[in-house]
Amino acid sequence: MNAAAQRRVRNWDGYPNWGGSYNLRQTALNAGFNEGSKEGSRDRSRNRRSNYQDFSAYSNATKDYSSKLGDRDLYQRYFRVAFEHGYDAENPGYNNSNNNNSDWNRDRDRDRDRDRDRDNEGHRGRNWDRYGQFGGSFELRQTALNAGYNEGIKQGRDDRKKNRNRDLSEYNVYREATTDYSSKLGDRELYRRYFREGFENGYRDGWNGY
Repeated sequence: MNAAAQRRVRNWDGYPNWGGSYNLRQTALNAGFNEGSKEGSRDRSRNRRSNYQDFSAYSNATKDYSSKLGDRDLYQRYFRVAFEHGYDAENPGYNNSNNNNSDWNRDRDRDRDRDRDRDNEGHRGRNWDRYGQFGGSFELRQTALNAGYNEGIKQGRDDRKKNRNRDLSEYNVYREATTDYSSKLGDRELYRRYFREGFENGYRDGWNGY
């Protein structure tokens, strides 16, 4: 692993924090970066460029995952962003514009923009159209996202004032994720998924002074 890669693998502070436990994030980032740098080094030695999605490790994004860490989809999200950085660190000439997967390129660029918390592309605010669509009724989704965002921005602003940055799993309201929920809305676990996404973005906005 080259010097640039070594510096990056030791410092996860520059990577996004979408919530989840400390162990989940650290394990996923470490595993993803290691796999990405391994594939990048191999491709560099062969003087070739590959699409990240060509690698099964990237597509699966579950290396070193176990259910005790928490949400599998969140783990995969962290894993993939670290894989990309690891690959690029070892194979710096890599540019996805050389392939034809334009939709995937746009998704990757959008994720990189989100990593810059103050960038307009990463600031979703209360534009619920830019949040996940996991199913359920319109009312369930809107209520959960709104409640989660409100709680998250409140906690983010409070932590900003106190100059602290806590893991979201430390907040009872994030763990429970049932504020404003009622059974008439539908599936409780689906509500909690939307709530947490709203909370994560609200917290980031509050921390960044929105």
